[in-house]
Formats: sequence, structure tokens, C-alpha cells
Amino acid sequence: MIRALLTLALLLPGPAMAQQGVPVLTLSDEGGTTYSLSLQILALMTALTVLPALVLGMSAFTRIIIVLSILRQAMGTMQTPPNQVLIAVALFLTFFVMQPVLSDIYITAVAPYLDGQMAPDIAVGLAWDKLSAFMLANTRQNDLLMFSELAGNGPFESTDAVPVSVLLPAYITSELKTAFQIGFLLFLPFLVIDMVIASILMALGMMMLSPMIVSLPFKLLLFVLVDGWALTMGSLASSFQGGL
Repeated sequence: MIRALLTLALLLPGPAMAQQGVPVLTLSDEGGTTYSLSLQILALMTALTVLPALVLGMSAFTRIIIVLSILRQAMGTMQTPPNQVLIAVALFLTFFVMQPVLSDIYITAVAPYLDGQMAPDIAVGLAWDKLSAFMLANTRQNDLLMFSELAGNGPFESTDAVPVSVLLPAYITSELKTAFQIGFLLFLPFLVIDMVIASILMALGMMMLSPMIVSLPFKLLLFVLVDGWALTMGSLASSFQGGL
């Protein structure tokens, strides 16, 4: 999908270039191809339009934001931290986890392309290989087999033979399952506190007092005492394979 979008963006001529007679691409005597600056800008703008989908579905962002949302709900703090803060934290932690993969992509694909030493289709292929290796390392084999059977594809000889149409849904399904498993483990201690506070209030006959209001300070105190944010961020970062 990404390779096709970038290739299409690099090959489509713009109306302004057609009117002014600007060459879309130039073929050198050595067999190389040089694309005009307008086509390179068009390819960049096309890539930026699909950037949110790439961040959401092909990186560590999905698992992180779901776990943080479940953690906020388990603590019972309603909209604290607000959504903007959670998204910012998830983005920064995503870049932290993906930093080795992004560095490899820049060294092997982006830098040679910017220096004019590599064709754009080869650069896109190398970048996808690095990203797909990270996704395969964090995808469950059962999910991969399920989507390969639904697509009617046979067993793959190697991980490089897995098509994009199978890898993307398998990866996002695996990430959702992992995120809910981590969220379940985070929810348990706060659920125990709620049950204890509710039992105490019932024993004292305080039926009209909400257990959520009484248990909130105790949950916040427990979370601060065990350094919950550091534990949560560290556990999330270490749960990925192929990254840090």
C-alpha cells in the first residue's frame, strides 16, 4: 500500500508542469532516473496524508494509547490526564520505542536517497523491510495464520514473503490483544481497592456515599507510592520486540 502510493505520487505529472513544459523525469545515459522537484514535493505531501494511519496502525502507538486510557479509567480520574496529554505521552513513548527502527530506516534508505545514491522505489522497499521486521516481531503467529487463511494465501517460506495485506491486520489485531492484556493487569489492584472501600462503607452503613469518591485518594496514593508512571512507561517500552 505504502509502496504503491509513493510510486504513484512519483509518477503522476501535475497540471502546472504540463503547461510550462517542465520535464516530469529525466533519464540519464547510465540508466538512472531523476525526478523533478515538483514530483518530489508531491510525493512528500502524499506521504504526509497517510502519516496518521502509519502512526496509528504500523507503530507502537496503538498499544500505548490503549493501555494509558485503561489506566486512567481504572484510577477513576475521569478526564485527568486529559486526552491531549495522553496522546502526547503516547507519541513521545512511541518515538522512544521506534527510535532504533527509525534510525535504521534513515541510514539504509532515507540518507542514500537524499544523497542521490538510491532510486526512490528501492529506498521505499528498504524502509518497508525495516518496518515490517518490527511489525512481524510483535505479531502473534496465530493472528498471522488466521489472516493468511482468510486471504487464501498458503504458508509463507519466510517472513519476507508475508504480504502487506496480511501483515497489517494481523499486527493491529495482535496489538489490540496485547494492550487489553496489559490493561487487565493494571486494572486489578485498583479494582481491589474499590471493592475494599465499598465493603467498608456498607459495613458502616454509609450507603449514600459513593465508593468511587472515597477510593480515589487511596488509588492515587498507591499509584504515587509505587512510582506507577515510571513502572507503566518502562513496562510498555520493554514489552515491544525489535525496538529498544
